[in-house]
Amino acid sequence: MKILSVVGTRPNFIKIAPLLKEMKKVPQIETRLVHTGQHYDREMSDAFFKDLNLPVPDWYLGVGPGSPASQIGEIMMRLEPVLSKCQPNVVLVVGDVNSTLAAALAAAKTGIPVVHVEAGLRSFDRTMPEEINRILTDALADLLFASEPSGVENLRWEGIHSSRIFLAGNVMIDTLRQYLPFAESSICLTDLDGDLETPVPPKYAVLTLHRQGLVDNPQRLMRVWNVMEEIGNEIPIIFPVHPRTRLRLEDAGLKPQRGNGFGNAGGIRMVAPLSYLQFISLQRQAVMVMTDSGGVQEETTVLGVPCLTLRENTERPITVTEGTNMLVGLNPERIRAEAFRLLSGPRKIARVPPLWDGHASERIVKSICEWFDGRTRSPQAEVKSAA
Repeated sequence: MKILSVVGTRPNFIKIAPLLKEMKKVPQIETRLVHTGQHYDREMSDAFFKDLNLPVPDWYLGVGPGSPASQIGEIMMRLEPVLSKCQPNVVLVVGDVNSTLAAALAAAKTGIPVVHVEAGLRSFDRTMPEEINRILTDALADLLFASEPSGVENLRWEGIHSSRIFLAGNVMIDTLRQYLPFAESSICLTDLDGDLETPVPPKYAVLTLHRQGLVDNPQRLMRVWNVMEEIGNEIPIIFPVHPRTRLRLEDAGLKPQRGNGFGNAGGIRMVAPLSYLQFISLQRQAVMVMTDSGGVQEETTVLGVPCLTLRENTERPITVTEGTNMLVGLNPERIRAEAFRLLSGPRKIARVPPLWDGHASERIVKSICEWFDGRTRSPQAEVKSAA
């Protein structure tokens, strides 16, 4: 069985790493890897391949930046000859980025079965580009692996037959559990120009921002930034800046001041993007994390670190109902109140969700092999066997 995996962004790299490792254990699986180039700079791509011991991609498409429509179209055009040459039995995609949808579309158009890992997640907010990607990828997929029970429920509600749905657990947590012992206990933070390092303070919060709905809205971004400055007066905030977010901050006049440490800019230290191991180390030692990222909600839940999600919704509800996550929206008063409550009060009682045990990839690869061999299971047995 020849499996062609397609990745393009940092979250994809984290999710595909344990799957590739597991597939290599199976003699009858031949793996091939495509990197679309959606995340193309060193901090967002090369450093993650190194940290996660990912193989050199068999194909690098070099797509680069662009609008969602142009990116998806370009990936499809560049991927089509790869599919023709490789002739895979399965195309495997992970997550919800443009590369995920583009690969699913290209495979479906050429009659190649699609496997979607992290299927069924829904924010029910179609203004989010990722939500459209999720819905369409799941509609095209032949096998769908959910990371939490809400994903199974959503897929069934959308009419996908239960025999194609597997509750497998969270592959991102597979990677976290594997590499957590290797995460650096102490790191230095490099400024955005790459030539100034600042040691991590003993007590700090972490901030990440990258969602289009937040960073592309100047008024919304400014309101969030102002409340971050207030919080930063109470505790230093370390802010690894996504390249796209940096451009939006500069457009809004929020340029970092070189050498400012934590003394200026409201105690917010904007630093260059971190490697995977650095960011995990930063999260696990933080007092709290404030984010608009989906993956960070999951990582903080397993690390036991309080998380304030700067969104009105989440496609990962289990991080709220069982984990450390709290949805605080974009209202500055709510953000401020919850942040100060965390700084002065007890932490939320939370637990790690079932099947987030570091073995999701094993369950997924086993199920793919059984499916490929022509075996069938009852809908109830699928969920029970994975659990």
